[in-house]
Amino acid sequence: MSKFYVELKKVVDDSYDIEVGRNLFDTLIKDLKGSLGEGISRYAIITDSNVRRLYGEKLYERLVNEGFIVDLISFPAGEESKVRATKEMIEDEMLTKGHRRDSCIIAIGGGVVTDLAGFVAGTFGRGIPFINYSTSILGSADASVGGKTAVDTPLATNLIGLIYQPKKVYIDLASWETLPKEQISNGLAETIKHACLADKSFFEFLEANIEKLLEPNGIHNHPEICEHIAEKNCKIKYEVVKQDEREANLRQILNLGHTIGRAIETLSNYSLLHGEAVAIGLAMQAQIGEKLGYVTKEEVERVIALIEKAGLPTKLLDSMETEDVVQKLYTDKKVRKGKIRFVFQEGIGQIKQYEDGNYSIALEEDFIRKTIEEVR
Repeated sequence: MSKFYVELKKVVDDSYDIEVGRNLFDTLIKDLKGSLGEGISRYAIITDSNVRRLYGEKLYERLVNEGFIVDLISFPAGEESKVRATKEMIEDEMLTKGHRRDSCIIAIGGGVVTDLAGFVAGTFGRGIPFINYSTSILGSADASVGGKTAVDTPLATNLIGLIYQPKKVYIDLASWETLPKEQISNGLAETIKHACLADKSFFEFLEANIEKLLEPNGIHNHPEICEHIAEKNCKIKYEVVKQDEREANLRQILNLGHTIGRAIETLSNYSLLHGEAVAIGLAMQAQIGEKLGYVTKEEVERVIALIEKAGLPTKLLDSMETEDVVQKLYTDKKVRKGKIRFVFQEGIGQIKQYEDGNYSIALEEDFIRKTIEEVR
């Protein structure tokens, strides 16, 4: 009998740039002709059916005209497509078209696109480079920093995936102008979450300005608000991720509102948009937090009022049974040793940290069930 120790220590630099601006195709092409494109022989643009029509085909034509070898691959728009079958379809098409380890993925779209494309990139050829070109408020807030990629299953959301960092992220504020009103609201949920957990002054900024973005041509008329929101979202998330890339503890705070939010998103069969579900989760965690003494009644009212200003719901759907919600909470990725764990804000602009240093707390099922009944 023998034993051999395999020592594989390494230091990995996964740093990357986020560029915020308007109409960034020229910048992307310039970067691909420079150091960003070194070692890349061909590109796969991955997008959904909506973004393909608006931006994907235009980017494809631009890259072809610039002499790049590129393919355009799309899937039906919507959270329902963020599943393993779609990932397999993309991989099969890339293989059929001759993509190998010298390829690079350009993900253009919102969070569903970047989640899927990043997951494909992390596993295709055991890992190829990818670039995120974000075209939605939700994508810029939720998927631009941190490298989380995943797919959903009928049992749970985002439990099948990996952390895989992009080579660069582009946030195109001009693309926000083509978002329908419901998608503007949808994207603002993650923005409100960031303000609740990390920045009281940003929360106050949103109280004063968030409704302006929902006015007719609001995105076009208020570019300074859009830029401030994009930059704040990135900075807040970066400050968390740089300390805890692998979600050992601190990064849990980015799940504020998501424990209930993800559960009801799945229960709704994705009839609720991600931001709508998170908004309900944010409202409910604030109400539960009041019962635990973490926030005041006035602070809860301010959180709920801001969510409503963004055109988002704050209450569970009448069709959802409390017991179904409670049982679905067990699919949350923060569950440890069979216990449901929650993250709570403390006041407005900071997160609750417990005496043991943890940022989440296990709550008894009976307490959760009773409290959901009371606040719903």
